[in-house]
Amino acid sequence: MLKRIAVGWNSIALVRFTLILGLDALAAAFAFQTAVLLRLDGNISADIRESLRQALPVLVACRLAAVLTARLHRWSFRMSGLHEAIRLVAATAAGTALFYAVFHGLSSRYLPRSIYALEFFLALSLFALVRFFPRIFLALWSDQVRRNAAGNQRTIVVGAGGAGDLLLRDLNRSKDHPYFVVGLVDDAPAKQGTSLHGRPVLGVIDDLPRLIARHRISMVLLAIPSLAPERIRHILALCASSRASFKIIPASFARLDQKVTAAMLHDLSPEDLLPRASVAFDPREIQAMVAGKRTLVTGAGGSIGGEICNQLAASGASRIVLVDMNENELYLSARRLQSEYPGIHVQAEVADIREFARLRRIAARYRPEYVFHAAAHKHVPLMEDAPEEAIKNNVFGTLNVAKVADEVRASHFVLISTDKAVNPTSVMGASKRLAEYVVRDLARQSGTRMTAVRFGNVLGSAGSVVPIFKQQIERGGPVTVTHPECTRYFMTIPEAVGLVLLAGLGGYGDLCILDMGEPIKIAELAHNLITMAGFIPGQEIEIRYTGLRPGEKLFEELLTEDEERTQVVRNRIKVARSPAPPRDLHVRLAELKKLAEGGDRRGIILALGSLIPTYRYTPGSEPERTPEGLSLAPVYELPLTGSEDSRPRA
Repeated sequence: MLKRIAVGWNSIALVRFTLILGLDALAAAFAFQTAVLLRLDGNISADIRESLRQALPVLVACRLAAVLTARLHRWSFRMSGLHEAIRLVAATAAGTALFYAVFHGLSSRYLPRSIYALEFFLALSLFALVRFFPRIFLALWSDQVRRNAAGNQRTIVVGAGGAGDLLLRDLNRSKDHPYFVVGLVDDAPAKQGTSLHGRPVLGVIDDLPRLIARHRISMVLLAIPSLAPERIRHILALCASSRASFKIIPASFARLDQKVTAAMLHDLSPEDLLPRASVAFDPREIQAMVAGKRTLVTGAGGSIGGEICNQLAASGASRIVLVDMNENELYLSARRLQSEYPGIHVQAEVADIREFARLRRIAARYRPEYVFHAAAHKHVPLMEDAPEEAIKNNVFGTLNVAKVADEVRASHFVLISTDKAVNPTSVMGASKRLAEYVVRDLARQSGTRMTAVRFGNVLGSAGSVVPIFKQQIERGGPVTVTHPECTRYFMTIPEAVGLVLLAGLGGYGDLCILDMGEPIKIAELAHNLITMAGFIPGQEIEIRYTGLRPGEKLFEELLTEDEERTQVVRNRIKVARSPAPPRDLHVRLAELKKLAEGGDRRGIILALGSLIPTYRYTPGSEPERTPEGLSLAPVYELPLTGSEDSRPRA
């Protein structure tokens, strides 16, 4: 069978070879005859006719020799481009020079020199026609088919630079995409009125709404890898009423050191809207700290814990112990790591961080050198309804994990904290602030280096606002936002984990925060996500304001006033020294533990207020309508005395 296939393939190649050389020979002869007729106006004497009879076979032989030498017989009719065109010109010129030298060297016959020039240009034109016409015809035919195909997407490309050029070239060649490119837009004045691969530059970016409506555009391809997030948000705002969808070339392609293909395009994501450049951590620096280490990660089934495990494995940790109560996610995470990193010892342990004895046995068995504590109750409204669970898990669970890290003499212990721990208004935030106190207090008498890493909101993590918004959009709305002025700091999961590994293991300080740039309005994020999904915000998808829920803030903070006075910045990592925890922390923790075990919610709130002076109890609030617009209901403070009237009051 293989032999028959080889014979068949050789036969096809031979036919192709013969056909190309035959067409080249005919083109050379025709070009030569036409050049003579043009030069002599059809008046060909007997002497010239004899010269032609002698010159024609020499010319054809020289032309074919040049074609074979330049390997123009092995031509790619679909992929040929500028380089091949230059090679064709060079080979044609070489053929003309060879013909002139051979004919004058072997024959005494005379031909006017202008015939050689005319023949060169005519032959070059015919050779180019033979080689480029199939590609031009196929491109025009494919373009027409794509224009009329069912389900095609009329597309406009933003960016007529290098990335746009390579992207458009691939779109023209490939059939495996639904995009019919109508034209491009670019803000560069020099590109206005020009065209790229047959597609006109229709205007500047601010013309997008008009062009989308005029040309019935359904897809916008952003082909500027370095496009600033504020420009992306500006484009989304411009196109909010267009129903167009958006895709973008990844920012990692900014150097244009590889081929751009349609497969590289991905849906515009919330990460592309962050009001700052992404924080890039050097993987070699992380690898130098992690390689060969025994590690343990709590909350390993969650978004952050899972990514910590993934980066530990990628950095060459010798052993990773995954600890979580969610057995299904734990099992899936462990299997994925074992499959992707077969050389690393991966062990899954189902355990509750509130059970100290169980954690002690796990730590004694595996003797981790690094302990990452990502397990926590994080949902603010749920913890307002169950403060005792927040205390048992976030405070005393943290204490248990930190204690076993100390007992096995781990080198580093890293606590995942939150910006909600700053001037907390929720039980969850207060519990995480208290967890920071616990870690700092234990670190004073431990040989383990203990660090708390404070996060903002993590884009795409389980239960975060972006997946919720996407689900609401898929259901047709409404998209629920607490308040039109509510803002949050955001970071990506890779940034969060990079901060954990660098800040937690780098020995910079006991409290580290990522510089996350400016906060983002949640209402604006919802608006942009609706636009990115191809809907009109407020018309096709409603944005509904529900009011702040119990414990929620309008604005988040990253540092307290005391912390801001002592901060240091390293590679966007802020290092702060918080005020020392209370001297009688152990006594007060014992009292708090009794309150949590007894389910005394009122007592827990009072105890948290006493331990954390900046904690304010904040019930939910509905946006109030005023003549000036929406305003917030007042924030309430819970009295910290033991008086009979201990209800929240203004």
